[in-house]
Amino acid sequence: MDIQISDEALQWFKNEVDLEEGSTVKFQAKYGGYSPIHEGFSLAFQINEPQEDVIASTEKEGITFFIDTTDAWYFEGYRLHVKYDEELDEVAYEYEKL
Repeated sequence: MDIQISDEALQWFKNEVDLEEGSTVKFQAKYGGYSPIHEGFSLAFQINEPQEDVIASTEKEGITFFIDTTDAWYFEGYRLHVKYDEELDEVAYEYEKL
């Protein structure tokens, strides 16, 4: 399990969600929506959640992106790539099987 954030996605988070150094972003499973790896679930994020029981994290420009044990089942066996979709002007998620 691993998280990779593109420079463009980082810029989107900084601009659209007003993140700054010291901020945290928690990726988590959400019931409903679409995901290529789990039918009936999609990926969501929460800002400045406490970092407890972290199983994967990465830091870019002082901003920490993480996943905790609550959602380990969703990401098990995958690397999460967070990219920027220029056409939709939003972040996009890709899952790479480990």
